[in-house]
Amino acid sequence: MNIAIVGAGISGITAAYYLARKDHKITVFDKERYSAMKCSYANGGQISVSNSEVWTTWANVRKAIKWIGVKDAPLLLRPNLNWKKASWMLKFLASVAANDHEKRTIDTIRLGIASRRLYSTIAMTENILYDHNRCGILHIYKSNNYFEVAKTLQDVYEKNGCSWVIVTPERCLEIEPRLHYMSKDKKLVGGIWTEEDAVGDIHKFCMELTKVLKEKYNVTFNFNTEIKSVTDLDEYDRIVIANGSDTCSLAMDHDICVYPVKGYSITLDSGRGSPSVSILDDEAKIVCSRLGDRFRVAGTAEIGDHNLDIRRDRITPLLKWVKENFPQISTENYSQWACLRPMTPDMMPIVKRSKINNKVYYHTGHGHLGWTLAPATAKKLSEIIE
Repeated sequence: MNIAIVGAGISGITAAYYLARKDHKITVFDKERYSAMKCSYANGGQISVSNSEVWTTWANVRKAIKWIGVKDAPLLLRPNLNWKKASWMLKFLASVAANDHEKRTIDTIRLGIASRRLYSTIAMTENILYDHNRCGILHIYKSNNYFEVAKTLQDVYEKNGCSWVIVTPERCLEIEPRLHYMSKDKKLVGGIWTEEDAVGDIHKFCMELTKVLKEKYNVTFNFNTEIKSVTDLDEYDRIVIANGSDTCSLAMDHDICVYPVKGYSITLDSGRGSPSVSILDDEAKIVCSRLGDRFRVAGTAEIGDHNLDIRRDRITPLLKWVKENFPQISTENYSQWACLRPMTPDMMPIVKRSKINNKVYYHTGHGHLGWTLAPATAKKLSEIIE
């Protein structure tokens, strides 16, 4: 079949890969100049099965309400409303009310484990290097309340194949000696160690896989090309919409609901003070990863408008976090980035065929876990199309 894919981020690139391997003729369209220049450019770097818990809980709703107006809040809901945001929020609340967040979390864990294996296969098969490191992720807690909640998740994770080892503050420092756990008002109370998780450079992976797709699988890439309607692609047998937070601009189905949730990152030189394992600070909603000679710190979630403005009051918490937890690392020179995570109201990726146009398929809505989930959902998409 002759298949068009709209979007050259991690969801579009992985979809192109699995479809090309089935001997389909693939053409990828993207409005940017290169692959992976939006949400797949500078994320936290974590391939984190251990971060699979969906956000659809009343506890998170209460936090979001409490943090309204707090500029450096980990989860910030900007009060200005538009119809798309209001619709997404109402559907999110409906997902919370459904009270099936545990089932969705389990589904996410299983997809993440499948993706982790697929990344290894892709890397070995196609000889791709992307600063991949199975260094494990250490979840740190400076609040007893957050730590107690984390402990209750052990059964959910371990019964579904993800390691979830509860550790003491002392053990945290054995795992990562560079971690500076004392601050003015809080100290480390414990951690969760997930040694099977990994890190990698998503942008480098996408760029390397793009080369493979061009040279080995004869995939055509049309960059600097914006597709404004699926009718522009009528010549193709199948059309895959994989353009992240822009999904709704092309979606024909009324039940497709994807809204941009902004995240931020900074990238510094790693230096000798950077950690050897990846860190996830659950309370601050900040992660860090060492990617070769770079140190990536990312986090915060902002439900605002569809824009990529980089706000100083959202970068400052990342710099402060580095200073408090890894004071040996210099923050004198750094680059900053903002992205729009494509979030669905139920926090689950959309992998299905259109109900309105049987030529159209969706591979989108991976939210903050696109790097963790994309290969498994892309493989599933290729099977649906077949």
